[in-house]
Amino acid sequence: MVKQITKALILSISLITFSLQAQDTAKSLSPANYRLYSVKLGKEVSLQDIATEAKNYDVIFYGEEHNDSVSHYAEKMLLAALYDQYNKGITLSMEMFDRDVQGVMNEYLTGSIREKDFKKDARVWSNYKDYRPMVEFAKEKQLDVICANAPSRYTNLAGRKGEKALEVLPAESKKYFAPLPYDTATGKYYQKLQEMSGHTMAPQQKDTGKAAMPVMMMPAFDLVVAQSLWDATMAYSISEYMKTHASKKIMQVNGKFHSEEGFAVVEQLKKYNPKAKILIISSATDDAFPKIDWSQYKQFGDYILITDPKIPKTF
Repeated sequence: MVKQITKALILSISLITFSLQAQDTAKSLSPANYRLYSVKLGKEVSLQDIATEAKNYDVIFYGEEHNDSVSHYAEKMLLAALYDQYNKGITLSMEMFDRDVQGVMNEYLTGSIREKDFKKDARVWSNYKDYRPMVEFAKEKQLDVICANAPSRYTNLAGRKGEKALEVLPAESKKYFAPLPYDTATGKYYQKLQEMSGHTMAPQQKDTGKAAMPVMMMPAFDLVVAQSLWDATMAYSISEYMKTHASKKIMQVNGKFHSEEGFAVVEQLKKYNPKAKILIISSATDDAFPKIDWSQYKQFGDYILITDPKIPKTF
């Protein structure tokens, strides 16, 4: 018993220490910790350059690595730069929140509920500290936040039993994911998913696909069908918002796998809204920082943001 208490105490102290270190890191970050490259211009630029170019686009995808403290810093700075340029003409859309908690998000943004209750009922990610600055900025500036994702209970169901299992759900449940049938990935994106996940589909299944969901090593779990539901739902959430907020620009934040190379959510959005003008930012770390060979990243987006690998990760 004493050993168990000691281990628990050591773990608790370690977690507190890590949290404090992460907070210190966040406070000390600056533009010196990343480099931003414009593929079109062929040179390094600033976040303000993206904000200025955004006048020609409807949706700005920011593809992050979920534990990259510098990338989180940059995305918050980009949101602020977009706000400076377009004020309330900017809306934040996030992979990190599911469609069924949109009401909770709205209640929090308007100050109706406490943050404690918001975090509980919105089922925030374990690293919510990384996304809190953006949510708080949106709250302060009275910006909309789109809870874009499909709840995991539905992606899990699709992976275990196929898309047909979603068809028998109540109409109320179907509000929280993309309309059926939803498209699944083909071609290069499908192959990319296979390589990333090590997932092998049964011979009778067709090409389908999605993004960076953890590999579920279960018999008959179709990771690609499940991932596709996430992609389609995020794209659908953005598209539906655009129908009633045509004058607003949307900054969509997601794992980079969901948007780099114009795959995943980007492809799905083009199906829902072929006229949408889309700008893609893809982030990564590089051991060669700050001397970066940009040629190896050009295919991933319109802008490439490379962060300093020496900066501690958030988890």
